[in-house]
Amino acid sequence: MLAFPPLSDFLPELASIDPARRVRMLAAADEIRECYRVLVKGGLNVVGEVLREHDFIEMNHYPPDDVYDADSGAQYYYHAHRGIENEHGHFHTFMRAAGLPPGIAPLEVPHASEARPAGDEAICHLVAVSMDAWGYPTGLFTTNRWVTDESWFRADDAIATLPRFVVDHACPSWPVNRWISALLVLYGPFIEGLLRHRDACMDAAQAARPGVDVYEDRAIEVIGALPVAVDDLAAALERARAGG
Repeated sequence: MLAFPPLSDFLPELASIDPARRVRMLAAADEIRECYRVLVKGGLNVVGEVLREHDFIEMNHYPPDDVYDADSGAQYYYHAHRGIENEHGHFHTFMRAAGLPPGIAPLEVPHASEARPAGDEAICHLVAVSMDAWGYPTGLFTTNRWVTDESWFRADDAIATLPRFVVDHACPSWPVNRWISALLVLYGPFIEGLLRHRDACMDAAQAARPGVDVYEDRAIEVIGALPVAVDDLAAALERARAGG
């Protein structure tokens, strides 16, 4: 069995993150907690807001037509299919063609076995967010191309896209849209590490099997996963700020 490089090799130390970015991360943590506050005050939670009285059926997207911001190109949906212990479901986050930075293009795979979205249909998967049954995030993870039928952009291009992910409207839920936008800011440096780790793993898989389209290999599904704890990360950022 092919051994993938450890994710820890790609994750940043807080001290290595630019101080100005750490300030933005702390502001994002405050935004997340404000979203939780108004949701809890109304007896609501993030997951309940996207389900909105729909029956929760495995593999279905919630909300049914996904959430899309036509100005930014950001898109997300919630669903479940992996049966992971303690995971209620997960969000997939994307950037569609309208929001992709100029000059980037999907990875070309000469031996691709499946057609990939291209041109105006191009779509970049950024990261998935695992959720518990109480509506709180528990982890982030990356996936192989076939999982989301994305175009597949190299990590550097996906990373350049990440700051553009903003859902700036109130459908289906203003606090949920603010929450998911802020979560990708708070965990931005770690998502970057997940994406670089994803590429390293897929490059290793491809090198081990030249001529095989490993991006369609059903044996490679989740590539890297990282626990999420918003309050813990915010506290660590506060300590880093206090320490200079």
